[in-house]
Amino acid sequence: MIVLSESSEQLKPSSSVRDIQASTEAARIVGCRVYTIPPDFDACGTAEDALYHVPAQDGDTPCIWIGYIPEPERYAAVYEAALRKRIRLPNTPEQHLRVQEFDRAYSVLKELTPRSVILSDPSQCGAAVEALGLPVFVRGAVQSRKARGWKACVANSVEELTTLAKHLLALENRARGRVIVRTLVRLRHARMSAEGFPFGREYRVFVYKDVIVGSGYYWEGDDPLKDLTGDEERQVRALALEAAQRLAANYVAVDVGQLEDGQWIVIESGDGQFSGVSQTPLLSLWNALERSAEGSAARGST
Repeated sequence: MIVLSESSEQLKPSSSVRDIQASTEAARIVGCRVYTIPPDFDACGTAEDALYHVPAQDGDTPCIWIGYIPEPERYAAVYEAALRKRIRLPNTPEQHLRVQEFDRAYSVLKELTPRSVILSDPSQCGAAVEALGLPVFVRGAVQSRKARGWKACVANSVEELTTLAKHLLALENRARGRVIVRTLVRLRHARMSAEGFPFGREYRVFVYKDVIVGSGYYWEGDDPLKDLTGDEERQVRALALEAAQRLAANYVAVDVGQLEDGQWIVIESGDGQFSGVSQTPLLSLWNALERSAEGSAARGST
């Protein structure tokens, strides 16, 4: 397997940088061929120039990209440039958007996840509240603002929702012009962030071509709710697999959480290439990815 990595020692330390660097090192350890690419085209100009040092392959070769969530145009450009070298990223541009942008995923996941309404303008907030009631959870099509705490994600009135929607719509990297308003659900939790966001009992599951290749508790640190019973693990895995199969993409990260009444739900999905690894054991994940990719290549599968 080939890996395209945005890892760089010049990046400022952050949880995302640590994730990218740790995943890149794990990929190297298990034997993947790793090539560094820039995080944007500012320094190189085009996708072809970004991949100039990556050799063309003799046959169709599986590849995974480790990096930050790219803009749709950047993903498509790198996908096509790699394909011209017979290097195939797991998700087509269409699959990437389907799993990465919540409103696209919601159309197939709506029976598995809280009810949601998609907005493109703050004037639509009143109608969203009429449809869902209050309070509501608010996020962008790509990401939420959980790191800023509960008040950055939850609205208790139309006025609060309008304010949050305006803030999100101004953040192109998180919203891409769409705000997601969701029925607020309560997850089991034992801890909270310093900003007041509850650390819900939540797991990230990585699914590659309908096979679970890794999973881990979503939040960092020790948590009394982290360990799953055998039956709970089967429920989490079954729900993640169902979500991945509905999304019909080759590499998906599915977040599964437990409500206070014990029910398991899908929180969201993402392209596994750009999803934080949480507490997923990295060597186990990358060994499984490498084995799965070798098996697909041997069968001639794409």
